[in-house]
Amino acid sequence: MLNLKFTRRTKAVAFADDLIVVIRGEIVSEAENFSNLEMSKITAWSKRNKVGFNEEKCKVMLILRRKRKEIKDINIHLNNKPLEQVNTLKYLGIIIDDKFKFSQHISYTAEKCIKLIHSLSKSAKVTWGLKYEALKTIYKRAILPLLLYGAPVWTEAMKYSYNRL
Repeated sequence: MLNLKFTRRTKAVAFADDLIVVIRGEIVSEAENFSNLEMSKITAWSKRNKVGFNEEKCKVMLILRRKRKEIKDINIHLNNKPLEQVNTLKYLGIIIDDKFKFSQHISYTAEKCIKLIHSLSKSAKVTWGLKYEALKTIYKRAILPLLLYGAPVWTEAMKYSYNRL
């Protein structure tokens, strides 16, 4: 499918069974038209190759560079079924929002780390405390990878958010 002849405004990226298709338009209606054109190519390819897509899992997210006074609802179809428009989506474990601020991703990651720390602290109490080396290993092998996952994607957004304060 990645070898389909998409328009120059389209980029498709896949990893294992996860696919993201990014389509650029000058105005929302143009992006919608190009998106439906590309979805029809994907639908035809999937029928030819007997590959199905779960439309329930497929989402559409509109990302605008600047505030415009045009309609922000878009109607994209896959297999003649409308796709749900969302403000955030999760791709390869990273929560992407329509403003590329990544605040929801950071909150989600922090919450996961807090839960992990609480469950580890319970086990430390049961065994009358973990030694420094064990805690250091847990931090390096469990907490730090959670915190740093996808950092090359969202770190720039953090710098931008920090500079705006």
